[in-house]
Amino acid sequence: MTLPITPLTSSLLDTAGLRHAFFTRAGGVSDDIYASLNGGLGSNDDPARIRENRRRMAAHLRVAPQRFLSTYQIHSPDVAVVTSPWSDAERPRADAMVTNVPGLALGISTADCGPVLFADAKARVIGGAHAGWKGALGGVLEATIAAMETLGAARANIVAAIGPLIRQPSYEVGSEFVARFTEAEADNARFFAPSARAGHAMFDLAGFIRHRLERTGIATIDDIGIDTYADERLFSYRRMTHRNEPDYGRNIHAIVLDG
Repeated sequence: MTLPITPLTSSLLDTAGLRHAFFTRAGGVSDDIYASLNGGLGSNDDPARIRENRRRMAAHLRVAPQRFLSTYQIHSPDVAVVTSPWSDAERPRADAMVTNVPGLALGISTADCGPVLFADAKARVIGGAHAGWKGALGGVLEATIAAMETLGAARANIVAAIGPLIRQPSYEVGSEFVARFTEAEADNARFFAPSARAGHAMFDLAGFIRHRLERTGIATIDDIGIDTYADERLFSYRRMTHRNEPDYGRNIHAIVLDG
């Protein structure tokens, strides 16, 4: 029996004129390590199954499959301003998207990194960002907000929702990782807690993302609080690594303007 699609949602984005979803693994056709709603175009899953999974996600958001878009993510601060659909082969290399065009779903792919969905419902401008540690440190969140402003969004009206990502109790890092953050800004030390292993620390990616958003002037932020590593409803790169699995599925998180 096929399970229904059961996405997570944010109350901040549950408003007239918007549809969104932080999709879980439930509701797809993939099997084995990809079971079941794997949307990752970069995974080694059967391409036909990935297409069907993405078709189902598009249908959930009430858009045509060709209007359910993703970029080729490279852990950068680069943002694509979306005005029309593109094919999978034409995906721009970027880690965020913004649009003011109704009916274009912006899909962010993650497997532990932080998905952040944005909306200015008044100006009818939306955005989505893939904020792993490298992108968040490199400015992808600030770049997304700035790109939304070029389309007419007002920073004071933008709300942001942080989706499922690897949480601090699951995110152990080495001393060189900590040094990279504290060299960028000494106050970043507060996002690291002691680890049981010498020379390691536990990183609060969600807290760091919230900090960057607040510092940019975003006052209304939701964090759904789900840990991709600990929650088997979601794909996790680190969990795959610890289990010595050969590959991993990708979670898709998307937002679209009605129209």
